[in-house]
Parts: sequence; C-alpha cells; structure tokens
Amino acid sequence: MTQAAPASHSAGAPSPWLVRWAHLIAPGARVLDLACGQGRHTRWLIERGAYVTAIDRDTAALATMSTLPNVTTLAADLEGAPWPLPARSTFDAVVVTNYLHRPLFAHIAASVAPGGVLIYETFAQGNEKYGKPSNPAFLLAPGELLDIAREAGLRVAGFEDVTMPAPRAACVQRLCATRAATPGENPGTAALYEATA
Repeated sequence: MTQAAPASHSAGAPSPWLVRWAHLIAPGARVLDLACGQGRHTRWLIERGAYVTAIDRDTAALATMSTLPNVTTLAADLEGAPWPLPARSTFDAVVVTNYLHRPLFAHIAASVAPGGVLIYETFAQGNEKYGKPSNPAFLLAPGELLDIAREAGLRVAGFEDVTMPAPRAACVQRLCATRAATPGENPGTAALYEATA
C-alpha cells in the first residue's frame, strides 16, 4: 500500500533524497520505480535521460505515463501477487519512496545490478505521533533499511533516520546503497544483458 508523502514533498516534486543521490544514476541508466504512484520520480528521471520501468497497482496513474518516452509501465499487485518481474531482472537504479511491504525486500535488493544503486525512503517508527501511516506494518524499525542493505551485500553510501520538520512532521528513514561492479564490467551493462536475455 502506498502511503502519503511527507509534507516536504510537494505533489509533483521529486524527493530531495532522490535528488541528492541522483548523480549516481547515469544518463541512459535503466531504473525501476517501484510503487511509483503518480510517477513524480519516473517523470523526473526520464527528463534526465533514464529509461524507467514504472510499477504500481494504480492503472489510472500508470495510464498517464504510458505514452511518455523511455517509460515502460507495469500494473501489478505488489502485495497480493507474485513478484511481477522476470527472475534475475536487474536495474542500474532502484527507487522506492513512501512504500513498505517487507516480503519484497529480497526482490528489491536483488534487482540492483552490479554497479547499481538503491535509493529507498519511507516512513519510520515514531510517525504514529504525527498521523498516518501509523500502522507498524508501514513503519520501519530503527536501522531496518541498514540491515536490509547489509544482508544484500550492498554498500551504504548514505542513511538517515530523521523527523521531518513542519508544516507536517513525519518520521522518515532514507537509504542510498550501491552494489559493487563486477570486475571487467561497465556499470549498467548487467541490466542490459538481463533485459535482452
């Protein structure tokens, strides 16, 4: 289930966390925007030369992106159906914001190609003091994203567990982590090989 964005994120603006780490996403990179919602990150990334696979269960939202260049949309029930991508599909970057469904963590991490980056941001414990989401199922435990990255063999480039300021306070956890490139392989090529295999 996609949760509401923290107040610091205007409706169409990209997450400041994504903007901060976007230099790790090269032009021409293949990006997975998981639980993309209205596509604010998909749109922002394609403007910077990325090729985006946008996945969400909201078919109406996906329809607004279906004619955009360099975007592949995929309607999928991420929580009630099997993982929607072929086995071993990888991407140069995986972006997840304001979404948490723990059974997908292994799939998300495995989707990061050698030389790729995971940029993840969602609500954390403590947010129940400020409003929704307040259900523990949608709130990260302290250090939970760090644990996911380490278990997946990713190198943490940045992590924050912060309370966003007013006008609408929210507790948020943010992670940027990378996967080491395969020796002798250019970053990003693994995704291309997987996509054409």
